[in-house]
Amino acid sequence: MSTATHTPTPAPAPAEAAPARAFGWGTLVAALPGAFRKLNPAALVRNPVMFLVWVGAALTTLIAIAEPFVGGAEESGGAPVPAGFTWGIAIWLWITVLFANVAESVAEGRGKAQAASLRKTRTSTMASLVTRYDAEADASAERAELATVASGDLRPGDHVVVTAGELIPGDGDIVWGIATVDESAITGESAPVVRESGGDRSAVTGGTRVLSDRIVVRITSKPGETFVDRMIALVEGASRQKTPNEIALGILLASLSIVFLIVVLTLNPIASYAASPVSIPVLVALLVCLIPTTIGALLSAIGIAGMDRLVQRNVLALSGRAVEAAGDVTTLLLDKTGTITYGNRRTSDFVRMPGVADDELARAAALSSLADPTPEGTSIVELATARGFTATQPAGAVFVPFTAQTRMSGLDLADGTQVRKGAGSAVAAWLGASGVDVPADLRTHVTDAADAIAQSGGTPWSWHASAH
Repeated sequence: MSTATHTPTPAPAPAEAAPARAFGWGTLVAALPGAFRKLNPAALVRNPVMFLVWVGAALTTLIAIAEPFVGGAEESGGAPVPAGFTWGIAIWLWITVLFANVAESVAEGRGKAQAASLRKTRTSTMASLVTRYDAEADASAERAELATVASGDLRPGDHVVVTAGELIPGDGDIVWGIATVDESAITGESAPVVRESGGDRSAVTGGTRVLSDRIVVRITSKPGETFVDRMIALVEGASRQKTPNEIALGILLASLSIVFLIVVLTLNPIASYAASPVSIPVLVALLVCLIPTTIGALLSAIGIAGMDRLVQRNVLALSGRAVEAAGDVTTLLLDKTGTITYGNRRTSDFVRMPGVADDELARAAALSSLADPTPEGTSIVELATARGFTATQPAGAVFVPFTAQTRMSGLDLADGTQVRKGAGSAVAAWLGASGVDVPADLRTHVTDAADAIAQSGGTPWSWHASAH
């Protein structure tokens, strides 16, 4: 009898894989319609710098349109303005405003893309609907007639059957069965949880995946009112929040813009004593060059660039506010090991009990995991192979799959030997039911080893035992 453990191991970034990017040509093209809609002055008034550029662009455009009818404008000294000069200024000003709007639209488009991804997951889930469910006659619905329907067609009170590997189609309660469920898509927790009928662990969420066994779920939510639907509403309803530094910088830029606007407005009256007045398009171009237009236009782009660089390093930031707040963090507390590990439990060591040889332990551990496709099972075989034991499934052996009821899995060999792995209490109960007497000192050794592993930061994972 022995104990297998795992320790948190940081997941290295694949060297051969190209890093995902938060910004690309596809994102840019998708943001263009929103950028043109933001040319509305009612939307630009929130950014005083770019609103001032918009006013200058509109004024210059009107002057360019009117020039052919009024004989054109003249520069100082009476020299005529070159053909297309005013139009050139107007076009550059509009490009400046549009560039700023594209950056803002890209920032908002990321939230819309997340909502679209959630909506696609919701609509693509299919359900096995029990057409006539009778809780008393057949609680497990094994002999019931099933119809395949879309999750959006389910109504409160409907009963669906979900088996291992399938997604739960909607929020509900388990009315029959027990299963392990992967809720990482909703909670972010990588370790599966046990859900069973009756009690306070019967509620399940649509979009989560059943990993083992078979359950019957009674739908409790109406279409459009599921947990995923509420997530979509939150994402779509959230607007891009400006960071505190961005707000402070915006106030500073607005103040500087007012100062330079006053300077430009008083330039012509002062200069008229020594030379001819300067044309309005030139004054507008001068104002745009003086005010901090570039900083005002790039505030959103700066946040996107920061998030993009983090994504390239496998760190996902949901907003510029998060990037800015990360700069002030001195201590990081994590409540989920999956945040900094592979996201799955992996075996890192075999701890043998007194009287058990290393090769015997590796053999029993590998045999019990040969037919186990989970990350835990494959990691056990990998560790046993690394330690010199080549695992091959013996002829006539029968694999015993893991279930939420037994909390064990293993292998039954042709000679009658049974090898099991699983939770310590489940293995001990199985040994007792098989007539194997576990000495008290061995139980003490196992308990002490498990406590030592837990106190060192690891997780006591499972026992391996064999019986004839």
